[in-house]
Amino acid sequence: MSRIHEALKKAEQERAMSQATREASPSLNAPVDPVFPGVAGTTPVFSSASEALLTRCRQTNWAPDMKTMLFFSSEEHAVGMEEFRTLRSRLYQVREKQPLSKLLVTSALPKEGKSFTACNLAQVIVRQHGRRALLVDADLRNPRLHKALGAESGPGLSEYLRSESDEFSIIQRGPMENLFLIPAGVSTGNPAELLANGRLKFLLSRLETMFDWIIIDSPPAVPVADSALLANFCDGVLLVVRSNSTPMDAARQARKEFAERNIVGVVLNGITPDLSPYSQYYYTAYGADSKAEAKN
Repeated sequence: MSRIHEALKKAEQERAMSQATREASPSLNAPVDPVFPGVAGTTPVFSSASEALLTRCRQTNWAPDMKTMLFFSSEEHAVGMEEFRTLRSRLYQVREKQPLSKLLVTSALPKEGKSFTACNLAQVIVRQHGRRALLVDADLRNPRLHKALGAESGPGLSEYLRSESDEFSIIQRGPMENLFLIPAGVSTGNPAELLANGRLKFLLSRLETMFDWIIIDSPPAVPVADSALLANFCDGVLLVVRSNSTPMDAARQARKEFAERNIVGVVLNGITPDLSPYSQYYYTAYGADSKAEAKN
């Protein structure tokens, strides 16, 4: 067993011990979240081994697209920001009732805003004190996350799946504290086979102890089978549909693709300002002024 895997195993054991301690001590269990008063949560506790391992990740300079990467700017009330805060709150409420740390973000068809949603959801999560999120670009056919964040394109997931890189050479640390990225890496001609070779499942199980959330951006569900495969490795699926764009038949087909999976919610993307910005089940991702910015 390599030193990396030994350290990862130690991190898993320390995280499990920390969790057991919190469960045994009522004073440490489910404190009030300072960002969402009245919403119970668990203060994240990461092991020293986890902290040490993450320092090995590459520190890179990102140049995010400020028009679509909402939380990199100094503005606190841009269009769409409050909706992502609401989405974050809803996901934590779901998490109180069921295990939910590995979240797949997908859509029925291309250009509906799934990558936009995945990126900004990760950003708003790490705005909470001590929260740590990992973005994984598992769309090996048309990767977008590194472009949106202005990050390096590789080495990434495809190199890891081909056993050309280890865990920590593919993880990037950017300028936003506690936000990490695994880009897709070099394009490949057999993405479905790579995703199914067992290494991704192994990787996620290893890294799960180091992050509060692992958010995976997948290919669209209807054209290819990759997203249904990726859902097998995740705790829940967040489906993105685009207002006045996604055909009803395509949305229904996407729903069927995940019939046996845990769909935790739907994001309605690109609605116009004249519609109500809040709904019990749908969340505006961004308004008319920026709707042309979501490319995937």
